[in-house]
Amino acid sequence: MATVLAATAAVPADDPKRNLTLAQPDNLPHLGLVGDTYTITVTGEQTEGRFCVIDMHIPPGGGPPPHRHDFEETFILLEGEMEATFRGQKSMVRAGETLNIPANAPHRFHNASALPVRTLCICSPAGQEKLFLEVGVPVATRTTPPPKLDEKEQAAFIEKVKELAPKYRTELLKEA
Repeated sequence: MATVLAATAAVPADDPKRNLTLAQPDNLPHLGLVGDTYTITVTGEQTEGRFCVIDMHIPPGGGPPPHRHDFEETFILLEGEMEATFRGQKSMVRAGETLNIPANAPHRFHNASALPVRTLCICSPAGQEKLFLEVGVPVATRTTPPPKLDEKEQAAFIEKVKELAPKYRTELLKEA
């Protein structure tokens, strides 16, 4: 019994200022970004910066360019399959599997299949959702595709991401 009491005593008291988070799809920001649609379900503000959760809809051919950042990124694949490149090594990740990318490692994920991918992305600590809110385009639903960008708009988008990336501890790369 003494062991149980000692372990329990190490747990901090409940913080009544923190609230339960219930993410309901109709009340969430849906953002079009790099051809994908990302829905922010839990923000860093809701977790005191510990993590954020992003529901990602990645159409065929979708996914971000090679990059790295100083936070952990975990993907729980709910539907479909995607190709993940980690330090130059390619792997297929399928529905039901979980992939964790360590902080600072070069990587990318890409939907090389003919069907959409749905994955939950957990970033720890939080912050990535703020970058997405700054550069993404609001869309109607979790599966609404972002508007197509012409060459000039695409170039402006890339410049904006390059400018903001250091603020969000992210670096764009030529290869994963």
